[in-house]
Order: sequence, then structure tokens, then C-alpha cells
Amino acid sequence: MAQAARRAGFRPLVLDLFGDDDTLDLAEHHRRASGRFGDGRLGGAGVLADLDALSALADRPPVGLVLGSGFEGTPDLMAALAARFRLLGAAPDTVTRLKDPLGFAGLCAHLGVPHPAVTRDPVPDRAGWLLKRAGGSGGTHIRAATAGPAPPGAYFQARVPGRAHALAFLADGRNIAIVGITEQWSAPSPLRPFRYAGAVERARHEGPALAPRMVDRIAEAVERIVSETGLRGLASADLLVSGEHWWLTEINPRPGATLDVLDRRPTPLLAHHIAASLGRLPAVEEAPVDAAATEICYAATGYAPMPPLDWPDFVRDRPRSGSTVARDAPLCTLFATGTDSAATREMLRGRAARLRTLLDLTEEHP
Repeated sequence: MAQAARRAGFRPLVLDLFGDDDTLDLAEHHRRASGRFGDGRLGGAGVLADLDALSALADRPPVGLVLGSGFEGTPDLMAALAARFRLLGAAPDTVTRLKDPLGFAGLCAHLGVPHPAVTRDPVPDRAGWLLKRAGGSGGTHIRAATAGPAPPGAYFQARVPGRAHALAFLADGRNIAIVGITEQWSAPSPLRPFRYAGAVERARHEGPALAPRMVDRIAEAVERIVSETGLRGLASADLLVSGEHWWLTEINPRPGATLDVLDRRPTPLLAHHIAASLGRLPAVEEAPVDAAATEICYAATGYAPMPPLDWPDFVRDRPRSGSTVARDAPLCTLFATGTDSAATREMLRGRAARLRTLLDLTEEHP
């Protein structure tokens, strides 16, 4: 998001958990937040204090606050942030409605939107259900269903078939403008079988990822949800698609992991996000000629500390030398563009192998 802010002509003040090298290069000012990636605990008072300190460093009042992942499960913190800063994106009450699993399922049923069944009660056939954490993101919180009722803060969701896609869109509280469709894949690990890996946006000349009629139906369904909840800003709808059938699994009410892939139109996407957040739905330019993809590289081993590396230019979210990266934690993000989606994903595989070689050589010859 710091990169998107720079592209849109802003000087970002960044609070995050990592303090990666490229984030520090992009940020006008940066503070390291307390907490741990994926644990759902962000430290409300600390976040407020850190944001106050960052705001005080600016030479003029900030335009507003754009939230990344991790806040969906903390509506009270979101409300406290909204009381102090202008939120550019979904309002706290909107996020609460979208991220309450049973309430969202009921909303989808009311609006006629296909959505997997959910419950907190014990499920008779555990093989047909998943266990998810309310407000979770990135797929790391998803497990096979367990016996008995869902633990506090979790719920069961019925398994449905299909390949993962996402519809990225801008919303003004009533209507939407489609930004693009990405195809997504996972990087399973023994403890996290549904861990998010990456996404690709097809090249302009390729056949569409989803049939136009299906996209129209999905967009109509998402627009009904936007009108009902007042969602604003850049967001995405996660989908599972099998043949003629599709299911909306969730709405991510914020700029997400596909921002790098999608922010390639002439108008910076963060500028569109701000306009939509203020109630002005912009026109979105057509997709770029080339395909683009990103993939998270998870650490095959722990680094304590991270050795100094001459990172290739296709690597983003570069951990600082001397920082700690736990095994299986996100290490960095790989980016590629290519003539089509297949060539681009193949380029990602080659770049992942090149990075593994670089890391192995660094460990052998520190």
C-alpha cells in the first residue's frame, strides 16, 4: 500500500508489523507496530498511540487512514480509529456486518447470493466442513472441521467445490465498478492447508477467467451487498467457481493482496480508492496488455537474524537484515509480468527457484 500511495502522489506514513526494507524506502515516516502476523491481536491502545505519533511527524494533517489486513476481527479498534482519523474505506459497522459469519450468511440468503452454509453448532459430517476464524485473512486460519461446537471466535463453513477467484471492485456505498478478476492459488503446509499463495490477472488478449454472464451475475450480487451494507472503497469478493456454479465465500472490505497486480492502470488505484471512499465512483480503465502475478514466498527455515541479501528487483516486502523471520512465516513477495498468465506463473516459479538458490548460497557463505 505504501507503493500504491507513492504512485498516487502521496507521502505515506506507515505503521506495520514488519518494517521491511522497501517499505522503509517508500514511507515518509514509519513506526513498527506491536503484535504478531496472523494472531488477531493488534494492541488497540498501542495502535492509536503509534498513529498519533506518526501524524505528529507530518508537515500537514494526513488525508486519512487506509487500513490493511488484521482489523476485520477488531471492530472496537476500528471504531476508535474512526473517531480519531478519517477512515478511507469501509466503515466499522460495515465491516462488522460483512465479517460476522452467521450474519453475513443470513444477508446472502436474504439477497439470493450463493454462499456456503455456516454454523457454530457441531457438524455431523466433519469431512464436509471447514473450521474458520471470524475475521481471519490469508487462509492461515482455515482448518478441517473439529468435533463439538466451534471454539469461541470461530465457525464452521460447508466445503464447496471450485477454483478460487476474486472480483476486485470499487464501491461508493450503493454501486460498484469492477477493477479486475484474479485467479488465486494456495501454498499448503501441514498446519495450514489453505494458506494463500498468490494471484494472477490475465493479459488483455487472453480469454476471460470467468464467463462474462457469470461476471455479470456476480457483480449484481456484490452490488446488492454493497447497497445493503454501505461498503465504500476498494474491496474484493472471494469466490469458488465450478462449471456454471459459483459461491461467494467472503467480502474483503479493504485493499488486499492483489493490489500489486491490479495497480497497473493509468490512474493510480489508491486515488480511485479514496474517491470511492468519499462517495465518488470513478471509471476504471481497461486491463493492461500483459498479465501480472504475485506470490508469497514462505520461509522454509527460520532466520534469526535475517542475513544481508542483494535482493533481486522482482522481490517485494524484503525483510531487513538482522530482523527475525520464523519458519513458515511470509518471507517476501515475488512479482512478475508476462505475455500471458501461464508464462507469468512460469516466470514466478523460476524466480522462486532463483531466490531459494540465493538464500542457500547466503547460508553457506555468510
